[in-house]
Amino acid sequence: MRKLRTAAATAAAAFTGLLLAPAPASAASPSASPSPSGTGKPVVHSVGTSFLTATTLASGQDADVPVSTGDYLYWAFPAAEGQTATVQVKVTLPDAADRHGPQTWTVELFDGLRRRQSCTAGPQNGTAEQGAATLELSCTLRQIRSWAEPWSGDPLPGTYYVRLSTTDIPQTDLGLASTVHVHVATKGGADDAQPEGGSLKAPLVPPVNAGATAAAEAAVPSPSASAAYAAAPAEEEGHWYSDLFSGWNTRWWWTVAGGVLAALAGVLGYTLTRHPRGHRHRPHHPAPAPAPVPHQGPPAQPRQDSWQ
Repeated sequence: MRKLRTAAATAAAAFTGLLLAPAPASAASPSASPSPSGTGKPVVHSVGTSFLTATTLASGQDADVPVSTGDYLYWAFPAAEGQTATVQVKVTLPDAADRHGPQTWTVELFDGLRRRQSCTAGPQNGTAEQGAATLELSCTLRQIRSWAEPWSGDPLPGTYYVRLSTTDIPQTDLGLASTVHVHVATKGGADDAQPEGGSLKAPLVPPVNAGATAAAEAAVPSPSASAAYAAAPAEEEGHWYSDLFSGWNTRWWWTVAGGVLAALAGVLGYTLTRHPRGHRHRPHHPAPAPAPVPHQGPPAQPRQDSWQ
């Protein structure tokens, strides 16, 4: 009986150990793995095909996506005042046996208004020969300014877009499977921003959740990135006549002024049409009498000679 109890206790301990054993390492999700750059942020495995569907990346985050050669690829990342962002792209090209010529890839940066921003450093365009296996590109954005003139294209705080595309590729190579690795790095901050004497009211952040109704947004408010940069509106400068020509008094002032102008126009028009030469009158002169006709006598008789 004692042996049966010992065997039962041993079997129960073994079964409990199997239940409490840790899961194998292969069961972990690949998306939760840390970034290969050492930042500790998860790797993103998605990409957008337009500005509206761009995948958002945080500063220092990596994206590793299998793509189709020839598609337009979009990512988005936020940038604050005083920061300088650098985007690094590594393209793993298809097998050389499947390609039919060199491929040219281009990386571009756009701001929240979708204006193309210039790169200050890095190979923005690159051409890979048919035998090359990888192609590396990079683009360093100019330092983010706190404000700018409306006519300038300086980078401002907000959302920026990364677009990767092929600009020159053989027609037969379109659609081949490739792999793209993107890394976004930023340095600096508000302390590094140059004093410009102004401030931006709101960052250049496009509206999120396009197509959502206003009722849904009001029911479930969510903090947005623009709230962090929003500034109080500037107060309007007032003058001594501001109260006279504002609010309810504006209508009466314009009515009186319009009536006075209409009366002056009527008097001026009557004066010009009825009395073109003022109040002067030409004096009246009687018409001259006709000249008298001279008196004419009877007609002369013909003369008769006596010799007749």
